[in-house]
Amino acid sequence: MVLVLFLAKNVIDLPDSLLRSAHLFIIRAMEQKQRTTLDQEALVALEENLPFWKVLSGQQKETLLASTARFSYNRWSLLHQDRSECTGLVMVLHGRLRVYIVSDGGKEITLYRLFERDVCILSASCLIRNITFDVYVQAETDTTVLRIATDAYQKLAENDSRVQDFTNQLVSSRFSDVMWVVEQVVFMSIDRRLAMYLLEMAAMSDSDTFNTTHEAIARDLGSAREVITRMLNRFQEENLVTVSRGTITLRDRDGLYKLT
Repeated sequence: MVLVLFLAKNVIDLPDSLLRSAHLFIIRAMEQKQRTTLDQEALVALEENLPFWKVLSGQQKETLLASTARFSYNRWSLLHQDRSECTGLVMVLHGRLRVYIVSDGGKEITLYRLFERDVCILSASCLIRNITFDVYVQAETDTTVLRIATDAYQKLAENDSRVQDFTNQLVSSRFSDVMWVVEQVVFMSIDRRLAMYLLEMAAMSDSDTFNTTHEAIARDLGSAREVITRMLNRFQEENLVTVSRGTITLRDRDGLYKLT
């Protein structure tokens, strides 16, 4: 798969939108080989993370289980990218997902991340009326998920208000995440956003030293690489961080917190 995409990008020189479509097509083909049956871990995850599970009838549970499958994705694989394609409700068992949007010019910005036992509703975008933008869901690490087929979940929600309530809570929660990103972009300076981002990355890594690149930070923040490089150099001059190739170390957490 990597070789095919490399040739498409560097030899044929396809545009990024077609590359992403080709990537997703290959992933879908691979999924048919990687799909596995549900084990005890998956059953426990469904019971613990779907608040309506315990009140479902035996028949409803059987229907939902028959429409749920376990998939594994390699790092950087795309799970979802097109609002017209209802991938399904996705629950993370292991790993981490990044949810982002892409501008017409190809600039990305991260909306939020999903961690173990988080549920993604935007991958089942046909459940939400009036969605007019494409959301991309990508595995940031090797990731295992449960995918509930949209038609089965939608039918369940239509007949049970508790399922619909859960769906509404998910939509509300993710809308809050998106509005937080909008607030940062519109009202916050880039140095404040970068300081918040570095502290968040350290928290996710559980270490003051973590691996990243200027390009990755720019992509997450919806900024330009040159802007991020300039700000990181300033932070380094102020002894807030140490920047090396592919790695950043926080040196003064208090100083970064003051910027936020």
